[in-house]
Amino acid sequence: MDVIARLPAWFDYAAVVVFAATGALAAARQHQDIITFCFFAAVTGVGGGTLRDLLIGAPVFWVDRPGYLIACLLAAAAVWTLGPGRARLRVLLWLDALGLAAYCVLGAAKAEGLGVPALSAMIMGVLTACFGGVIRDVLAHQPSVLLRRELYVTCAVLGAGVFVGLDKIGVPPLPAGLAGFTLAFAVRAGAILFNWSLTGYHEPGEGEG
Repeated sequence: MDVIARLPAWFDYAAVVVFAATGALAAARQHQDIITFCFFAAVTGVGGGTLRDLLIGAPVFWVDRPGYLIACLLAAAAVWTLGPGRARLRVLLWLDALGLAAYCVLGAAKAEGLGVPALSAMIMGVLTACFGGVIRDVLAHQPSVLLRRELYVTCAVLGAGVFVGLDKIGVPPLPAGLAGFTLAFAVRAGAILFNWSLTGYHEPGEGEG
C-alpha cells in the first residue's frame, strides 16, 4: 500500500525500537537480568505486528528480516547501560506516543493492502499499536493498558478509524495516514499533558445519598 511504500524503512525500525525500550524499562523496574531485558524488549517491540500478521495470514514481518529483533536487542542493551532515568522515562513516554500513532495507521494499512475489510483492518491497526504493550504489562505484573482509564487504546482506535474511513472515501493513502497519525498523537498528547480519560461506568443510583 502507498502509505507503507512511501515511508522510510528506518521509521518502521524506529517504532519497534521505541516499543522495545518500554519493554526493557519494565524489566529494569523489576531489577531483572539482561536476558529478561532482551525478552521483554523483543516481545513488546514485535508483539503487536506479529499478532496482526498471524491474524491476516501474512508472513510474520520479522521472520525473514531479523534486523527487527536485532533492533530490539540493541534497545534492551541501551536501557541496561543507560538506566531508566526519570528524564529518559519522560522522553520514552512521548516516543511511545509517536510509535502508537504511527503503528495504528501502519497496521491498518497493511491489513487493507491484503484485502481485509474496513472494520477488521481498523482492529488490526489497534492490535499492532497496543498488543505488545499488553503483553509487556502482563509479563511485568503491571496494570494492563486495557484496564487503565487514561486514553491509550482509544487513541489507536481513533487514528486507525480515521485512516480507514478516509481511505474508503477516496482520500489518497499518504494524507489519510497523516490525518490518522496526527489525531492519534494529538489525543495521546492530551492524555499525557492533561490526564484526559474516559468516564468510568457507575451503577444506576451509585453515589446518591
